[in-house]
Amino acid sequence: MSDTTTAPTRRLRLPSFTVQVLLGLGLGVLLGWIALQMGETASGDPNWLTTTLDTIGSSFVTMLKAIVPPLVFLAIVTSIANLQQVTNAARLAWQTLLWFAITAAISVAVGIGLGLLFQPGAHSTLSAEAGEEAGVSASWLDFLDGLIPGNFLGLGASTDASVTAGAVDAKTSISFNVLQIVVIAIVVGIAALRTGKAAEPFLGFTRSALAIVQKVLWWVIRLAPLGTLGLIGRAVATYGWDLLAPLGSFAAAIYVGLAIVLFVVYPVILRTNGLRISSFFRGAWPAIQLAFVSRSSVGTLPLTERVVERNLGVPRSYASFAVPLAATTKMDGCASIYPAISAIFVAQIFGIHLSLTDYLLIAFVSVVGSAATAGLTGAVVMLTLTLSTLGLPLAGVGLLLAIDPILDMGRTAVNVAGQALVPTVVAKREGILDLQQYESASAEDLFKDDAVTDAPAESADRELEPAR
Repeated sequence: MSDTTTAPTRRLRLPSFTVQVLLGLGLGVLLGWIALQMGETASGDPNWLTTTLDTIGSSFVTMLKAIVPPLVFLAIVTSIANLQQVTNAARLAWQTLLWFAITAAISVAVGIGLGLLFQPGAHSTLSAEAGEEAGVSASWLDFLDGLIPGNFLGLGASTDASVTAGAVDAKTSISFNVLQIVVIAIVVGIAALRTGKAAEPFLGFTRSALAIVQKVLWWVIRLAPLGTLGLIGRAVATYGWDLLAPLGSFAAAIYVGLAIVLFVVYPVILRTNGLRISSFFRGAWPAIQLAFVSRSSVGTLPLTERVVERNLGVPRSYASFAVPLAATTKMDGCASIYPAISAIFVAQIFGIHLSLTDYLLIAFVSVVGSAATAGLTGAVVMLTLTLSTLGLPLAGVGLLLAIDPILDMGRTAVNVAGQALVPTVVAKREGILDLQQYESASAEDLFKDDAVTDAPAESADRELEPAR
């Protein structure tokens, strides 16, 4: 009887996920530059390479956004069910909101200081006559509109009509309001707890559905290197950097402020709470870089929640509540630094003197105003709220729109970094952070469950009890 052995098949070893993302980023910049040199077609439309990059990037963000509604709803309902025997749940919620306010106050102080230092309006070549009002605006009543769901799913529909060759072409698009989904999920979760034993089948289904949605999510996240290529390539091809010239001082003030918050303020907060700085940035990097190229906190939300739980060691039961809430109300880039410097810029352009009371109003709007615009989108909405509160001309918004996409990349990156920072800091202060996981995690840990086990979601939950 002969003994035959078969040589094991060697599998092609791909670069690490971090290297894949960096390769996608570099290749995207190169392809974007090539597309920029190609210019537009004879009819004035984007060239084929720009269109391809746009399709790749937008498709990736669309897939992520499609997962947001079920992920947020199922995760929050499940987390509330897991909190039923936890005595410090209310304290966790209040600590989260407190740190939202603390970091926002520090960020707006940085923005005001840089606005006074750089004097961006005084050094701009733009004039007040070039301004025009933006097509979107906000008021404090939007806070109620953002909280009260229009329907059980938190969905909305809008119809855009266009005339082509004499015919009216109407397109209906469906959108969702993350804050309303959070409110609905909290109500359903509390109702399930109060229902008791009769709700156990529903909660079991919710946990199973969450595990399935998370599995689909990880498949989408694996496409992040390709999505990064398309998103950064499209940004380079579409915007370039030529638009920065007339607003150079303003753009510099914004990016200096973003850098100070991201690389000075956040590290100080981490060190003050006994957390290693390098571990945070290593763990949060996948979400921060995706936020930079996608310019969407909501689109990045699934990945943000994953890195907070898997890389930074925050318990899933707390992370699934804190991260969606942060994605709708925690915006240090868009709601603190940007409107503070922009308000000073607009006041200087129009020759309006700002008093101490005005600066205090800027701080107030920045700390609580992001919640008032949570049902809407974009930093432009937050800026209109700030200008209207101060009584500044809304026409000043139009002066800044030309370079808004370039600024939005940095703003969104800081937003997402803050959305990962606060749950991590609160978990550490409450003694529920997995410090071993925090210290050792990397981007590769995002997928280790896929390679090891397909256990249901609840098996990954840790009890929210202080570490001993």
